[in-house]
Parts: sequence; structure tokens; C-alpha cells
Amino acid sequence: MQDAAGDLLIGNVDMADQATEVTGAAAAQDKNQPRFGRLLLTGAAGGLGKVLRPRLAAFADVLRVSDLGAALGNEAASHEEVVACNLADRDAMDKLIAGCDAIVHLGGVSVERPFEEILEANIKGVFHVYEAARRHGVKRVVFASSNHVTGFYRQDERIDVRDLRRPDGYYGLSKSYGEDMAQFNYDRYGIETVSIRIGWSFPEPRDRRSLASWLSYDDLTELMRCCLFTPDVGHTVVYGMSDNPSTWWDNRYAAHLGFKARDTSEIFRTRIEAQPLPPADDPVRVYQGGIFTATGPFDPV
Repeated sequence: MQDAAGDLLIGNVDMADQATEVTGAAAAQDKNQPRFGRLLLTGAAGGLGKVLRPRLAAFADVLRVSDLGAALGNEAASHEEVVACNLADRDAMDKLIAGCDAIVHLGGVSVERPFEEILEANIKGVFHVYEAARRHGVKRVVFASSNHVTGFYRQDERIDVRDLRRPDGYYGLSKSYGEDMAQFNYDRYGIETVSIRIGWSFPEPRDRRSLASWLSYDDLTELMRCCLFTPDVGHTVVYGMSDNPSTWWDNRYAAHLGFKARDTSEIFRTRIEAQPLPPADDPVRVYQGGIFTATGPFDPV
């Protein structure tokens, strides 16, 4: 992993995803949309970070974006502050969060990896986020949890957020820890968090499993808005999914967020179901966590 926080960069940015940029710019023109003074987005160079970076402009006067080193690019839009920061560096994280009103925490390792990698980014990282939030008086966090917190449930089971967590790997374990950090920091310090157990958030579903778990980018953006601005969320856990007709998750306990998905995976069903059916014992067919339930162990070489 790379080191420490860099300087703030103010300037112009040429975003690669022009369609996403236009969506964010249009949303920012909504005069009725509440806004934070300064909103932090960690993991801004990751897959969903790149999607949300222009869209979150609607929700803050200043968007501070962070990730490791060169992955962020060298320039910032006029409303942005760009800070290279290592999640595992406590002092750098403290400086990163100083002056922020709310945090969207997407940063970390997003796939199943050896525990040592998960430990640095996902466990130390989320600890540093909440410690800095406490010190600097930040009272709202949106935490990118994952459906892999409950990945060992079968696909023929329907669950809600009060069911026992069943992480499917080190990655899922780290997200379970993050949810515990969120609950602890609310109970002790009053820091409110919405933990989003994100499903499959890509332009479209890839297979039968993602038909159930798909979250469109537009629905992700709306869910973020609800998570940031709904009052009195305490620690709320919500499954991040679009309006998919066949799903494994029940969001009854997150209804107070007011999130209404507009997209659905149903429009992709005919194409997806034309794919060959995986073997009956294939984890992709059996478990909600899919292949994560069988990845590893990562024995020393």
C-alpha cells in the first residue's frame, strides 16, 4: 500500500465517463436538494467511486475525494479537493477527515484477498474513519458494506438485516466488522451510519445470481441521497438492490430511508436465462455470496 496524505489539488478535471458527469451536473442544479458544506468520498478511484464522484456533486458545496496516489488523477474540478491517502495511515486519515461534514466510505479492498491485505485497508481503515469522525465531530457516515456479510445463505432463502450474519470470506468478515464499528460508534458517540450491503452494482447483470442482486448506478445514487439526508437513521443497514422481481433480501427495516428503486433487472432476464445453467453444486448457483464462498484459503507460498 502507498503512503500518507498529499496536498489538496484545486483545478479542472476531465472525467472519463461523460454520461455520468452529465447526470451529476444535472442533479447539482436542483435548488431544493439539501447540501453539505464538505462531503468526503473515500475510494474515489474505485469502480463505484468513479461512478459516484461526479454524482455526489449534487450533495455538497465541496466534494473531497480520496484514494491511493496516482489513481485519483492530477487535477480536481472547481468544487473538488483531491487528497491521496492510505486508509491504514491513522494520522493521514485524521487530516483527511478534518473539516468534513459527512463521509461516504467506499475505500478498501473490494474482492476476496489474503487476510493481511484485508486487515490493512478494510479493518484498520474503517477503524481510522470512525476514530477521525469522532475526533472531528462528523455525525453522518455512509458505509459501503456488502452482501458478502450474509453470503453463506442459500439462494433459496429470503433474509432481512436482523438475520444472523454469515460472512463468506475475509472480505465479508471485514464488512461485518465495519457494521459493528458503525453500531458501536452510534451507541457510544452518536455518529449515525447507514451501512449499505451493496449487491451487484454494474451497468447490467452478468448472470442469474446478479439478476437477484443488481443495483443500477441511478438507484445507487438515489440510495446514497437517502442515506445522507434522511434524519434519525441511528445505525441502519440496508441491502443495496434495484427493484428486482426475484431477490433474496427484505428491506423492511430500512423503509424509513424512503428509498424507491426505479430500475429493475427484469429487462435483462431473457438474455441471462439463455446462458447455460451452472452445475447444481456450483457456489454461483447455491449461495448468495457466489464464488466468494469458495475463494481461498490463501496459504503462504
